[in-house]
Amino acid sequence: MGRIQLKNVTKSFGNVQVIPPLDLTIEDGEFAVFVGPSGCGKSTLLRMIAGLEDLTSGEIEIDGDVATQVPPSQRGLAMVFQSYALYPHMTVRKNIGFPLRMAKMAQAEIDQRVETAAKSLNLMDYLDRKPADLSGGQRQRVAIGRAIVREPAAFLFDEPLSNLDAALRVGMRLEIGELHERLKTTMIYVTHDQVEAMTMANKIVVLRAGVIEQVGSPLELYHKPQNEFVAGFIGSPKMNLVKGAEAEKHGAATIGIRPEHTDVSMTDGAWKGRVGVAEHLGSDTFIHVHDTGLADMLTVRVNGDISVKHGDTIYLTPQADQIHKFDAQGIRI
Repeated sequence: MGRIQLKNVTKSFGNVQVIPPLDLTIEDGEFAVFVGPSGCGKSTLLRMIAGLEDLTSGEIEIDGDVATQVPPSQRGLAMVFQSYALYPHMTVRKNIGFPLRMAKMAQAEIDQRVETAAKSLNLMDYLDRKPADLSGGQRQRVAIGRAIVREPAAFLFDEPLSNLDAALRVGMRLEIGELHERLKTTMIYVTHDQVEAMTMANKIVVLRAGVIEQVGSPLELYHKPQNEFVAGFIGSPKMNLVKGAEAEKHGAATIGIRPEHTDVSMTDGAWKGRVGVAEHLGSDTFIHVHDTGLADMLTVRVNGDISVKHGDTIYLTPQADQIHKFDAQGIRI
């Protein structure tokens, strides 16, 4: 079991409150991702769950038991950090089994758990190597293996892929997703990368300045952002936000339209603009459009075969049934 509940939790550093009163429940078996810009409090919140940061007030329950004063080692949680924190003089086998040896577990049980974890992470061929002989992705898998052997109630990941290059990030993202499907264990994952959040989570928690802006599935946040912040944060490229007279036509202070929900023409349309940079990605092209009179820049996502060049005149028409509306306070209408 791995149900985690935060009740009226706060955190202050001196006179500065970084986590205002907050309530959140992560159900057993969920893959929850905390996402938000740097400094939004997501890592602080994770460390509070782990017991590495004290709460200023409130309660944390793990499987119905109050864990607020329980030491980190006794919470039944396993944390994987941004830094691999492997022992360089130990083999992969010994690195993975280290927490079990510290718990004075029988060697036969340690061997069995280490091999089970190594098989699930494709590390069997590397058990007798040392960290210096591994790639970044392999080292991160060793760090995850060290967490797996503890058979925790939940895994806590603090930006574990930040040190990897782009290709390794994609590979490890898939591996962690597959691991969750196999283990069915609660996972809480912190990232500033909303693409990671969208592709890995079944529950996303969007944070800003320590406040939860919205909680929901990736598609709920994508299709029905509850405010302008979530609308602009979730989605890549991000949603275009338009204010002024054009928004007022739709009975809103701001309208949002995603880049892929905008029709493009070289001859006519609702909004006239000038092509700036066109990013050709193969299957897609992202066109950054200037001089529309609506915003500094609008981004549209079109078929990769489109032929446009810098300075071309272009016309954009938002798809009427895909327009998001927000009031003067930035709340979804």
